[in-house]
Amino acid sequence: MNLSRFSKYAWGTLGYNILVILWGSYVRATGSGAGCGSHWPLCNGMVLPRSPQAETVIEFIHRLSSGLALVLVVILFVWGFKTHSKGSPVRLGVSLSILFIIIESLVGAMLVLFSWVAYDQSIARVISISVHLINTFLLLASLTLTAWWASGGKAIVLYGKSLALWALVAGLGAVLILGVSGAITALGDTLFPSGSLAEGVQQDFAPAAHFLVRLRVWHPILAIITGLFIFFLAFIIGLSADQPATKKFAWIAVTILGIQLLAGLVNLLLLAPVGMQVIHLLLADMVWISLILLSASTLSTKSDKQAVIPLGG
Repeated sequence: MNLSRFSKYAWGTLGYNILVILWGSYVRATGSGAGCGSHWPLCNGMVLPRSPQAETVIEFIHRLSSGLALVLVVILFVWGFKTHSKGSPVRLGVSLSILFIIIESLVGAMLVLFSWVAYDQSIARVISISVHLINTFLLLASLTLTAWWASGGKAIVLYGKSLALWALVAGLGAVLILGVSGAITALGDTLFPSGSLAEGVQQDFAPAAHFLVRLRVWHPILAIITGLFIFFLAFIIGLSADQPATKKFAWIAVTILGIQLLAGLVNLLLLAPVGMQVIHLLLADMVWISLILLSASTLSTKSDKQAVIPLGG
């Protein structure tokens, strides 16, 4: 496949945003979210912090990298509209991308300004990180679809695909819910670390435990249920698909999901060290992106029996 300069840039922008997301996970896992105080966009009231501590450096790097991500998506938006005509799905992709990265920036600013960072244990923080996670996944979906369409992927077809459509929507929705539970679990692990696996289990079921601790037990359960559903869905699509690309994305999704479930087990047994938390999030992002590509490929073939309406074109 010969990729255009724009499509290469789109894939590069997606990759860079993944790196920014992973660094954000490192900021949360190390408790560095308050490294710049409650100031935004300034850091401790300054453009460039003086004599910064480690937490300040970590948070400041995250702000700089996030700002560059916004600039890259703005360029993607302008370039996409300049090089693709009206009705192109690429225009839909870049429009959604810039929408979600603006929301991403606003949610990040809100976390700082309301001090929902570092070791804050409030319900407001739980709600905000849940919204943050959902928006992050939607941003990744938009960037992925933009790159896919720019690389020659066909527009999504909604008619004549009812069974596949609802199955994929259910799978993507389940992964979103699992992602939210993972973000909450990771926060609980950061705020309430355990000295051993046995101690962690005792904390999870203690009547007087903080609600973040009690919620941790649900993530492995949701992971197993969601994993089985995605395995089944991707396996069936992979077997029945006519297009080689669809088959490829199905097996990629199954493979990454298997690695992710194994990594989740290791993360649990090792009591969620920072490095494993970052790897776990990377694999979660890869599972999500592979499912987006699988969905786009599955839904891009027109039905021979019904009229179709392409999404984004």
